[in-house]
Amino acid sequence: MKNYIAKGHVIEVVAGAGGVAAGDFVLIGSVPAVSITSAAEGDTYTAQCEGVFEVVKATGAITQGAKLYWDATAKNITTTATSNTLIGWAYAAAASADATVQIKLNESV
Repeated sequence: MKNYIAKGHVIEVVAGAGGVAAGDFVLIGSVPAVSITSAAEGDTYTAQCEGVFEVVKATGAITQGAKLYWDATAKNITTTATSNTLIGWAYAAAASADATVQIKLNESV
């Protein structure tokens, strides 16, 4: 098929203010992704838009299957919907004291 471009699970992105480190959660518009490579501000990096990742979370227990949101102010994952962006669901439960949660990225926007 001559109009095929890519599988779509990764995307090239220009890093914003402060750059990005490999493994950082990022929102590309409204698309949740995790950076695969690091980049300084203005440089291009690769991010993955599909899959399950371990990402930093807010304090509080999370049950498996719970909807997860990105808190852009606190820069972490939360179960609080208000003023936050839906980014996926909990692939596994996480205890309140856990620093991270396994998230299945929401691929439909």
